[in-house]
Amino acid sequence: MSRSGQIVCLGEAIVDLICERWLEPDERADAFIAHHGGAPANVAAIAALNGAPAFLVGGVGNDRWGRWLADGLAREGVGLDWLVEVAGVQSPVAFATFDDEGEPAFEVYGEDIGPLMEACMPLLEEALDGAAALAVGTNTMVGQTEREVTRQAVTVARERSIPVLFDPNHRPGRWNDQGTGAGFARELAGLASLVKANRAEAELITGIADPESSAMALLELGPEVVVVTDGDGPVICRGASSAASQPEPVEVVSPLGAGDAFMGSLIAGLDRAGWDLGATGDLLGEACREAGQACRLWGARP
Repeated sequence: MSRSGQIVCLGEAIVDLICERWLEPDERADAFIAHHGGAPANVAAIAALNGAPAFLVGGVGNDRWGRWLADGLAREGVGLDWLVEVAGVQSPVAFATFDDEGEPAFEVYGEDIGPLMEACMPLLEEALDGAAALAVGTNTMVGQTEREVTRQAVTVARERSIPVLFDPNHRPGRWNDQGTGAGFARELAGLASLVKANRAEAELITGIADPESSAMALLELGPEVVVVTDGDGPVICRGASSAASQPEPVEVVSPLGAGDAFMGSLIAGLDRAGWDLGATGDLLGEACREAGQACRLWGARP
């Protein structure tokens, strides 16, 4: 894959072991199916499948699962020039179940991504050389090591006038204190060019429940464009582009990868638009359709 104008997605690839049915209260899962996962990996894969030159910068364990994750990304067209196989570290595995209303819950093993992110730190300058955009989230802000990597990547991107795209992808189970997670999300939102958040994440960051008002509050932190999604409600875009889009109704199998699919499609669209953030509003419908397609799947990617 050509590196010219590459889109750098920073973070983890994770094995999602999914129980492919909704469970009644107190019912136990009896079988799990392996799917490729990890928010940055999902975003990179969806962007690549939509024709964008997306690369994942991070690490996997030098084990069977790590090779399986890397092989899947390669088949989807994701660049792996800066994906490091780290000896002695297990690739993260998440067991995912769904309650009787389709809400997911996770139990993650090998969750410490610090060593995996540390391994890619020396590669950041090279990865961002000539990059078109950098995509980040809060899952690489949990531990001190990965925070340093994320902050370094954002600093380099801003120094080179590379757009920083921020999707919080907030996972409550990863934070002992939700306020800490919210604080790091506000930090990255203030450094980003574009912020995409769901309604709950926008409220977490701003303290405002109403999507329109929280979008405007997010803009005040510093990004040029803010997109707030709301499940099957309207998606709103404010800032350099102002628009709204109503997602088409879909029969939801799993909401697991909808946000990642939305972000990956949005990134691919912005790449086609030459990174004119003023075109964001025109891409909402396409991103909603990609998210809807993800809702028809158990995993985040086809």
